[in-house]
Amino acid sequence: MIEPFDDIPVRNDLQTVAFYNTENLFDTFNDKLKYDNDFTPKSIKKWTPKRYDNKLRKLGYVISNIGRRETGKQPAIIGLAEVENAKVIKDLIASKHLEPYNYGYVHYDSPDERGIDVALIYDKDVFEVLHSEPFLVELKNDKGLPDYTRDVLLVSGILDGEKIHVIVNHWSSRREGEKETEHKRIASSDKVGEIISSITLEDPEAKIITIGDFNDDPHNNSIKRLVDNYSLFNPMETLRSFNRGTTKHNRQWNLFDQILISTNFFKTSENLYEYSLSNIFDEDFLKIFEGRYKGAPYRTYAGKRYKGGYSDHFPVYAIFKK
Repeated sequence: MIEPFDDIPVRNDLQTVAFYNTENLFDTFNDKLKYDNDFTPKSIKKWTPKRYDNKLRKLGYVISNIGRRETGKQPAIIGLAEVENAKVIKDLIASKHLEPYNYGYVHYDSPDERGIDVALIYDKDVFEVLHSEPFLVELKNDKGLPDYTRDVLLVSGILDGEKIHVIVNHWSSRREGEKETEHKRIASSDKVGEIISSITLEDPEAKIITIGDFNDDPHNNSIKRLVDNYSLFNPMETLRSFNRGTTKHNRQWNLFDQILISTNFFKTSENLYEYSLSNIFDEDFLKIFEGRYKGAPYRTYAGKRYKGGYSDHFPVYAIFKK
């Protein structure tokens, strides 16, 4: 594996906030309360401890390098999607490439039907958690019964002396069709709006970073209404192009993974963080390097076939400067 960013000088005036959909980070044990039957050693996917350890090592390598090209160091805060439980997060931060750092985590079990959650890991040397809370997104299916999805996670804390709020999301997928499932993502969008409103009611100057896999692009209604109604800025709007995104489906790029920031990150002031830049972490080592899917994310599984890659999503990140 290449070591691309070893000679970058460390910039203590910069911090990286990132988001990564880890693509089904399940442990190898069968949990009777979760739909994880595919992820055991005897399952059709043959999810063995060796494969699990390989994935942890690869994900850890990716995470440790996000933003390193710009800052010379590991990211301060990383939102995660598709983690099964607290155990896989502990295993991830204890893996080879993250173990040297002082990462802690915030995680709550959500009622999601697939048994996957969102979480936040953070460098305890630069971020201190003051408050964390999961928020339920209440959905109904066609029969009027509860349709369980991932919680929205709020983590408030002190980043190198400054209070910030991070909202981590993984909105409902488009599996049954984009239009057919849009109402679910609108419901999640509304929930995030409620959270932002309650934060700004208490502190009108609150600095808020909303990150996640929204399963919608920057131009979609669920994202647009958040940006328009809650004075947010979406730096990802300019990043999507015909040949670039964070995940690829039917040969089309999507930029489902995004970072939205409150506009007060543009205020210049002494010793406070300002927004600097954002990007997709789509280094070559994360891509399929040949064949018809060349350039797409190098994933762990394609259907039932083990590929041994990282994830079916690229991470995204934003850099903040003091």
